[in-house]
Order: sequence, then C-alpha cells, then structure tokens
Amino acid sequence: MTGGDSKREQTANSVPIAVERTVWVFGYGSLVWKPNFKYQRQLVGYVKGYARRFWQGSTDHRGVPGAPGRVATLVQSEKEETWGMAYKVNPSDVQEVMAYLDHREKGGYTTREVTFYPQDRHEGSFPTLVYMATESNPNYLGSAPLAAIAEQVVRSTGPSGDNTEYVLELARALHSLVPWVEDSHLYSLERIVLELLT
Repeated sequence: MTGGDSKREQTANSVPIAVERTVWVFGYGSLVWKPNFKYQRQLVGYVKGYARRFWQGSTDHRGVPGAPGRVATLVQSEKEETWGMAYKVNPSDVQEVMAYLDHREKGGYTTREVTFYPQDRHEGSFPTLVYMATESNPNYLGSAPLAAIAEQVVRSTGPSGDNTEYVLELARALHSLVPWVEDSHLYSLERIVLELLT
C-alpha cells in the first residue's frame, strides 16, 4: 500500500490525507486479523463492487525477491462484495498510522477511497481508505488456477512469516466474524492449502 501525508507517494491512485481529520481504514487481508496500529474503533462490514483475490505477489512480507508469496488485493467485480474490518483512526494518530501503513504496504499497493457498509445497518455507510494493488505494480501476479496459487502459498515464506499463516489466519478470522458469508475464492484456497499441508 502507499501512503499518507508528506511521505505519501503522489500517484494517480493515491489519496491525500488531511491529518487533522478522523480517518477510517478498511482492511480485507492481514489487517483483518493483525492491524498492529492505533485505532479508536473497529466495525465489521463490506465494500461493494470488489472481489478479494490472491493475485498480488509479496516479496517483502510473505515471500522474497525471486520467490514471491501470494497475498490479497481487490479487483473490480460489479456484483460482488468484500467483507472485512474498518478501523477508525483518531486525528492525533493519523500521521503515525498512515506512515506505518505506507511502509507496511509499500510492495505495490496504493490508496483509494471507497464506501464502507457496516454490518450494523444503524451505523450507515461512510467513506474509508483502502490499500489495493493494481495490475500496474511490478509485484502483480494476476490470476492463476487455485491449485497453483495454493502450491505457491505453501512453499513461500518471508520476513513476516509463512504465506500459509496469512491465508489461514484471514480465513479463520472471517469464518468467525461473518460465518454466513461465502467467500469462494478465499475458502477454496484455504481448503486446498490445508490439503497440501496434511
């Protein structure tokens, strides 16, 4: 993901952040189960028009250069929804949090603003920042058969740990948070990875 404030890379897809205002950040990958930043509040919910896909290569967290892991990004898909977690960041923490996320997501992600729909309908929808990797970044791997993605996940590891941890912890978190939601890409990948590990 790319970044915030003076340290944010000013690309066509990056969103300038006003540090004096509250910011919501939507997580759909490791941020769901391992945010590791200061936040005031969290809400389960979804964004519309995007699908979660393991099409982004990771050479800095779940793989290494020459042997990338596979991590999640969002791809446009008009009729789909992607569930995850939104985090409310206080104005006093925005600069620190965005600098942290910019570094954490530096391997090909840029920020966009999307509408978040909380699970609790009384909350109402609101704009959030989301980090996503597009085809234009050098680590983008794109579509592949799920069996091939699973094999790559099982053999990949990087500075942040095994690629299998990323997939299985994300699936475990979403099974717990939104058990009624069927994320066929993620859960099929989870099943194949578990089969390969046995």
